[in-house]
Amino acid sequence: MENRWRFHDSRVEPGDASATGSAPQNRYGRMLESLPMSGVTPFFREAGTGPGVVCLHANASTSGQWRSLMETLSPKFHVLAADSYGSGKSPPWPTDREAWLRDEVALLEPVFARAGDPFVLVGHSYGGSIALIAALSQPHRVRALAVYEPTLFSLIEADSPPPNDADGIKNAVMAATAYLDADDSKRAAELFIDFWMGKDSWAQMPEARQSPIAESVASIPAWAHALLREPTPLEAFRNLKIPTLYMTGSDSPASSLGVARLLTRALPNVEVIEFKGLGHMAPVTQPEPVNQAIARFLERL
Repeated sequence: MENRWRFHDSRVEPGDASATGSAPQNRYGRMLESLPMSGVTPFFREAGTGPGVVCLHANASTSGQWRSLMETLSPKFHVLAADSYGSGKSPPWPTDREAWLRDEVALLEPVFARAGDPFVLVGHSYGGSIALIAALSQPHRVRALAVYEPTLFSLIEADSPPPNDADGIKNAVMAATAYLDADDSKRAAELFIDFWMGKDSWAQMPEARQSPIAESVASIPAWAHALLREPTPLEAFRNLKIPTLYMTGSDSPASSLGVARLLTRALPNVEVIEFKGLGHMAPVTQPEPVNQAIARFLERL
């Protein structure tokens, strides 16, 4: 397998652009457009050849969560997995701007271009939300969607006033943000991880895994803004006619399952799979059944 893997860091490094302002290149010489908003490009992983598949990760995770899926798909597909803002090796969110999902989509444009039109979008949690907004904004480029519990909590907020299914994540965000304000990123990370994965999940996590998560949770306020304030109405998804695989876990929090109840009724060409006994983070903690479902979906396309 090893010889099929390539890792691209498309960020601008010293010496990438000449004094004349030429565009940056990645290490393989491919010209990549910078994001007009900030002049940055994302880090991404790449494997295989064939039709393009772009994979987008969850909050407090990175493109590395898709390694096993890339290995599964790469014999038949050209698979790319990108780091979103503030995750892995991609740049941090610009401090002078509020976070919006459409800006995450814009950051990923070089990855979409490299995948080639039309491509499939795979997304988990926050990455699933980015995938949905990307597909809505350019449906002619997206062949299909495979998402695991996208977290578009704004749809719950628009559908019913509080108290509602979004209360759990809103309370978790408020408590985690208070820890961040007190410069206690580890407690913020513990609260965030335990909300999504269950009590004591953080305590049982190896310290080597805890450290990068504790760094990434500085983005919690930006993530919350992007997901709770997203202006796209539920009605817009009724026009998204591309084939969509929508996956959930039976043991997931009410917040992500509340989004699923709304979106699975709205999407016109959707196949729904519920994994019994699995939770919101199954693509990371128990990836095999999720990866196999995605592979079967892509084979049918």
